[in-house]
Amino acid sequence: MSDPRELYQQVILEHNKKPRNFGKLEACTHHAEGHNPLCGDQLDLTLVIEDGLVQEIKFQGSGCAIDVASASLMTGAVKGRPVAEAEAMAEQFRGMVRGELEPGAQTPLLGKLTLFSGVKDLPSRVKCAVLPWATLHAALKGEAEASTE
Repeated sequence: MSDPRELYQQVILEHNKKPRNFGKLEACTHHAEGHNPLCGDQLDLTLVIEDGLVQEIKFQGSGCAIDVASASLMTGAVKGRPVAEAEAMAEQFRGMVRGELEPGAQTPLLGKLTLFSGVKDLPSRVKCAVLPWATLHAALKGEAEASTE
């Protein structure tokens, strides 16, 4: 498998089929809901933050394969990280997917999440990929709802 697009598609399909960290934390410290009015994706994100770290994170909702895969990979990537680092990851991810980063810009926090970099070439899917990250940002800021705008 030498084509990065093929790997991207396989990762999306795998995480959509078997999303990681799917469900709801009943005893959460942070919570937000996200909605993408363009395609109807909905996401409910719950977190437990203790000692400045994302100790637990789960999501539930309904959405397209890109939305679900983005949420699945995001929860795995931010779990156990400091809140400030999770916020930095959200900012880098949104910049990467929206095509706002300088060409050749480094995104060391994102690791395999850079598989989503090709989404910037699919304008109708950008908000799908960004929704979980916007919802994470809202939850960390104590906001009840997220916007993909």
